[in-house]
Amino acid sequence: MPQLVRLYIRSVALGFALAVLFTALLIGLDVAHLRHLVLSSPLGWLAALMLVIFNGILFSGVQFAFVVMRMAESRPPAGGRRQPVAFLRPAEAAVRVPAAPRD
Repeated sequence: MPQLVRLYIRSVALGFALAVLFTALLIGLDVAHLRHLVLSSPLGWLAALMLVIFNGILFSGVQFAFVVMRMAESRPPAGGRRQPVAFLRPAEAAVRVPAAPRD
C-alpha cells in the first residue's frame, strides 16, 4: 500500500477517534442540553451517530491537512542583497502653485 494512502487511513482513524471523544464529551457534559435531547428522544441514537460521523469527517480532514502541511520541507531563507529602503519625508512646507483664474 502506498505511503500516502497509509497516512490518509491513519489520519481518518485518528479523526474519527477524536470525533467519538468529542461527541462523548458533548453528551456527557450536557452542552446545550444535548444529553437530554439524545436520551429522551426515540431517535436520539441517530442524532448521536450523525454527530460522530459529521465530526469525524471534519476532524479527519483537519488531521490529514495538518500532517500533510508538516511534511513540507523547510528551507532556510534566501540571503539576497539587503539594501536600505529609502523613506520619503513629508513636505516640510506647502508649495504655492500660481494659477490663472478661469472665466
